[in-house]
Amino acid sequence: MTLSALGYIGVRSTKTSDWTHFATDLLGMQQVDAGGPVRAFRMDDRKQRLIVTGEGSEGLDFMGWEVASAGELDRLAGRLENAGVRVKSEATALADERHVARLISFPDPEGNRIEVFCGPDIAADPFRPGRQISGFKTGALGMGHAVLHARNVDVLLPFYRDLLGFHVTDYGLKPYKLYFFHLNGRHHSFAMVGSGRQGLHHFMVELLSLDDVGQGYDLAQEEDGRVAYTLGRHSNDHMMSYYMNSPSGFFVEYGWGARVINPATWQPHETFDGPSYWGHERLYMPEDSPDRERLKAMRLDAARRGLRANDPASNCAWLESVIGRE
Repeated sequence: MTLSALGYIGVRSTKTSDWTHFATDLLGMQQVDAGGPVRAFRMDDRKQRLIVTGEGSEGLDFMGWEVASAGELDRLAGRLENAGVRVKSEATALADERHVARLISFPDPEGNRIEVFCGPDIAADPFRPGRQISGFKTGALGMGHAVLHARNVDVLLPFYRDLLGFHVTDYGLKPYKLYFFHLNGRHHSFAMVGSGRQGLHHFMVELLSLDDVGQGYDLAQEEDGRVAYTLGRHSNDHMMSYYMNSPSGFFVEYGWGARVINPATWQPHETFDGPSYWGHERLYMPEDSPDRERLKAMRLDAARRGLRANDPASNCAWLESVIGRE
């Protein structure tokens, strides 16, 4: 594989005060001084994972994907240029802003900006969360995952799969096309949903403790309109999570307990059971929305059939004790 993980995400937003509250008090990230209008936030030993520009229209600005070496970066740039993609080798000044050694950028077929880098800077001081959490599950799995709206999945699919080397984990074709991709052991680092729109649907961060998620859920419910999806468990990656409305209009998924796959043996497959085994009620949709009713019917069908994850995470003592008794 060329790309190894999601390294960072950039958000265009002038709502820097709102993002500072959201990223630190709710997500538990650490704010770092980025200079000027830019706000940056840490999740681990990397100098930054989330960047808010302080300018422009609200939404996704860029996704930063990591490669292992400068040689890998050059090979990727060559492959893209041979395919007719406009690749820019970014100046040292921008690489310094991103806290990486080298950096290239290019658009995907729908105009989303992609950055690929090598040599991330490691912070000298330990990560200090914005609220009391156990920490984020990152490391070789990367920052988390990002999910894009797609005007036309059939155009984006060959670009990400065949040219960039994302590997299909699973996919659904009805009522719209939805593809999940892996780069490492994380079930998916990237996904696209054929909504007919463009932009970021959500990004996800994974916590080290279920209690971190539960306490975050309590805090989020104290803010009117903050929770977009109720607590639930996904059927494909088995993540237990809820979604929040971010200050910039897209969602942020906050979760724990996702399965880790073996990329060497994993076989892509079509899924039919709906997105969640339980929960994840779409509060942002009108109560009488046909889509909300359809998703609810799929969850209730999963409940009647007793569908459940068969590989629960092993970092919750209470859950382990229940599994042991069963």
